[in-house]
Order: sequence, then structure tokens, then C-alpha cells
Amino acid sequence: MEKSTRSDSVLDMSPTSTVGGGVEDIYGEDRATEDQFITPWTFAVSSGYNLLRDPRYNKGLAFTEKERDVHYLRGLLPPAIASQELQEKRLMQSLRQFEVPLNKYVALMELEERNKRLFYKLLIDNVEELLPIVYTPTVGEACQKYGSIFRRPQGLYLSLKEKGRILEVLKNWPERKIQVIVVTDGERILGLGDLGCQGMGIPVGKLALYTALGGVRPSACLPITIDVGTNNEQLLKDEFYIGLRQKRATGKEYFDFLDEFMTAVKQNYGEKVLVQYEDFANHNAFELLAKYGTKYLVFNDDIQGTAAVVLAGLVASLKLLGGSLADHTFLFFGAGEAGTGIAELIALAISKEINAPVEEARKNIWLVDSKGLIVSARKESLQAHKKPWAHEHEPVNDLLDAVKAIKPTALIGTSGVGRTFTKEVVEAMASINKKPLIMALSNPTTQSECTAEEAYAWSEGQAIFTSGSPFPPVEYNNILHIPSQANNCYIFPGFGFGLVMCGALRVHNDMLLAASEALAAQVTEEHYAKGMIYPPFANIRKISAHIAATVAAKAYQLGVATRLPQPADLVKYAESCMYTPNYRNYR
Repeated sequence: MEKSTRSDSVLDMSPTSTVGGGVEDIYGEDRATEDQFITPWTFAVSSGYNLLRDPRYNKGLAFTEKERDVHYLRGLLPPAIASQELQEKRLMQSLRQFEVPLNKYVALMELEERNKRLFYKLLIDNVEELLPIVYTPTVGEACQKYGSIFRRPQGLYLSLKEKGRILEVLKNWPERKIQVIVVTDGERILGLGDLGCQGMGIPVGKLALYTALGGVRPSACLPITIDVGTNNEQLLKDEFYIGLRQKRATGKEYFDFLDEFMTAVKQNYGEKVLVQYEDFANHNAFELLAKYGTKYLVFNDDIQGTAAVVLAGLVASLKLLGGSLADHTFLFFGAGEAGTGIAELIALAISKEINAPVEEARKNIWLVDSKGLIVSARKESLQAHKKPWAHEHEPVNDLLDAVKAIKPTALIGTSGVGRTFTKEVVEAMASINKKPLIMALSNPTTQSECTAEEAYAWSEGQAIFTSGSPFPPVEYNNILHIPSQANNCYIFPGFGFGLVMCGALRVHNDMLLAASEALAAQVTEEHYAKGMIYPPFANIRKISAHIAATVAAKAYQLGVATRLPQPADLVKYAESCMYTPNYRNYR
């Protein structure tokens, strides 16, 4: 029976009422339980040779003398005892010797397969150094070469061969109590296009960050790739390709398969499991979100996560630009799922700010696609997600002319096409604004609309620059400029953890707005002085706890949270529920 008093720690709650409203901490992964002794078990107590090969419990040379006796490890390890900190130091030294980022990626994935706690300890303690390895840009190259570097499966593969049997296949996954699923169909991996089954690197990388940055337990995470074929001819001819060798299924066959998947997930894991869609193509992403958003706990990071991160940057930038969101004009280059998702959330924020319909707020926002400025004269030929942005204006064919005509405060690139913010475009922005806001958000680095160096040089050091992938600091006119990175990692780990923490049933746009405001509030005067509009990643766990608490508070307010009673201090509760990777003591 659940306690009726409010609780601020998982230790104060019954075992069936922990995070997610029913997911027990069977491996002792919560921060609140880290001082307790645990039993390393699978279906029986894990010991000896098997213990060393169980990545959940393996501690390498950190096993104590007593543990080596009790768990039959004598002779299976060298005599030395090395602390987790010493192991971390040795591994970071080893990683830094690799010159090729992909080699670092492979080494980290191999570590994750043999010692999960050490992997997450490395990632948490060295987040700024390792984030570009486990996520963009290196993860993009890893997906492209996934067939060649494939060692052993890290997630669940659901191909058309499993049609009619998806529920049965889900039960093959060893963990039963899943809180977060990240799923892709591999059709639009970053800015790299259709990588088919090799897109698995994205769900694996995202969930590693859910754990490292957001505190979700690794045992509660499930990466899934849905393989319905690929239209990438190069992959279809590649002898090392690991997926179905057929063209992509579309239409009824595709959506019936997704229907079966979503039904099976709910049946197997319950209605409070979060399903995050990742790197689906535009034509499917919007439809899936609209179709399942009212029935399931679903979240599209490309549409909603990117939007929340960018909105946070815009809100923070107001300290440097002055005024409110409604006082500024925004021009997007790229009108896909990211561009229209960001635009819609900005419009929602403006509408709440000025207490006006969202249709009125959209008038501050303009989009340019491959055919030029989106205007009302083009409305009949536009895709559905572009039509709300077709404003009255004469046709404009290219980005430079659009900048001159619209005179935006902020130029936001979501095109997936590199080097499209040319010298002339940036100079035009600088001539219109004292501090032009340039957001080159496309990933990976090669697809960025411009580099940090170009933005600062072409604006004569006046630009506030933000990118999707990391760029190093730039010195211009003896002033060191630190580029901000509008990385989705700021939002989705804390956002998802907040949903799981309160047992939310649905995602609401007001939660996204709350997450954006929580992130913007973490930017300090010290950061603004360096031209930054996002806080440094070094504080990401603290940031995620605040975002989780804010999202959970909004869920309780909206009546979609099921974990009752509501904890009195949600930040403290979030911190106590976070996964901690420190080695545990074994009985």
C-alpha cells in the first residue's frame, strides 16, 4: 500500500510505486539507493566467470578481496585492485591516443558492452569531451559504417519479417520493465539521408544520453530500429549491409506495421512507457506524431525536442537583443520537420505572451524552402505542414533576397544543406541588426549552414552564433567568442526523465514551453558575457534535474501525471531518482 504522505526520495516509497509508477529499482540504479548493498543476480546469483562477463555488474579490477572470495573470482583477475576512478583515468588516457573519432566511438561501445557503470561514469565525468563521440557528429559516421563496425546487437531490430509477431519479438528483450524506447526507421539519419537498418546507432546513442545526462536507468531503456527496407542503392549493394535488402515499404504496409508496433509496445510495457521517434522522414514524422500523440506517450525529438531547445536559446538571447519574442522577426531556411516544429513552438510562445491566437503570432515567422520564400501564392502546391506559414508577400526565390525583404532579427538554418549561409547572407543580416542572431542548426558539422568562424568574420564579430554540432571558440579582433550549441541533449534527457518520473500519460505543448523556460533560466550573466545563450554542458545533470522537475510540475498541473501523491520538492525528488554509475558493493 502506497504511503499517503508526500515523499521526496524513492526510499520513502513502496517498491511498486517508484519512478514511472511501477518500475522497480531491481539493479540498485537510483542515486537514493547507492549506499545500500545489492545482490548481483540474473535469474540466479551471478558469480565467477559469468559475473566478469555481465556488463551490469562487472567491475573489472575494482572487486574487493572479500568480493573475490565470495563470488569465486580468485585467479580470474590479476591480484591488483584498481578503483573506479583509476580505471576511468586509464581509459580516458587510452581514448585520447586515438586520432580518428570513429575509433573512439568503437572503443566506447565496446566498453559499454563489458562494463556499463564504467561507461556511464566516463560519459558523465567527461561529457563535453565525449558527447561529440557518442552523438553528433561521430555517430553519423558510425551509422554510415555500421555494417563494417558491427560487433554485437545493442538494441532490438524489428523488420518486416516479424510482421504479425512484433509482440512476441518484444518479449525476446531481456528486460521487462522498460521506461523509455527510442525508435527509428533509419530514413533520415541526421543530414545523411536513408541509412536503413544502420540507423541503430541513433537510438543507442540517444539512450546512452538519456542515462548519462538525464538519469534514466540503463535497464529501463530500449533502442529499436524498424527495418522496412532502404532506398539507398549503395547500401543495398554493400555486402556488409545488415538490414533487409529491399526497397522501403510505404503506404498501408508501412503504417499497418507501425500500428502493430505501437499496439504491441503498449500491451507489453503499459501506457506509461515513453516512445521517442527519431530520424523518421518528414512525410512520416508529422503523420505519426499526429496519429499517436493523442493515444500514447510519444515524443518526436526532431520536431518537439529541437523546437524546445531553439526556443530556449531565443528566450535567453533576449537578454542580449532586448525586447520580447513578439518584438522580433524570425526567418527559417528549411521547412521540414525541424523548421516547422521550431516555428510552431515559437508561435505558441508568442501567442501566450501577447494573449492572441497562434495564427496571429505566426505572422512574425517566415520560412524559406528549396523553392524560395513560402508565400500565399504557393499555398495550393504546399505540403500540409508548410501551409500555415504561407503569408501574403510577393514571391522571393532565394535566401539572400528573403533576408533583404523580411529583415529578420534571427536567421535559423534547418535545411540539412551545408554552407548555405553565405558571406552575402551573413553580411546582410549584420547590416540589418546590431547583433544578428545566426543559428546554423543542421547536423553533422559538414551540413552546418555556416561555421562559427565564418559567422563571426562576416559579421565583424557582432553575430550571436549557435550551431547544431560543436564548433571551437573563435578569436576575432582579439576577442574570444564562444559559440553556443543548440544541442537537443539539453532538452530530451531531462524532458523524458520528467515524464517518466511523474508517470505522465501524454506529452503536451505546455510541457515543451516549460522545458524551454527552465533551460533558458540556467544561462547566467557570466555566460552572456561570453556571447553564450546556452549553459555549458559540464552542468548538464543539474540542468536535466531542473527540466525534469519543471516538466513533471506541468504534468501534475495538467492532470496527466499518475505518480501520486506529488512529491513536495520535485527537484530533490528528480535528483534522488537519477541513475548513478558508481560501483556498488556486493553481498
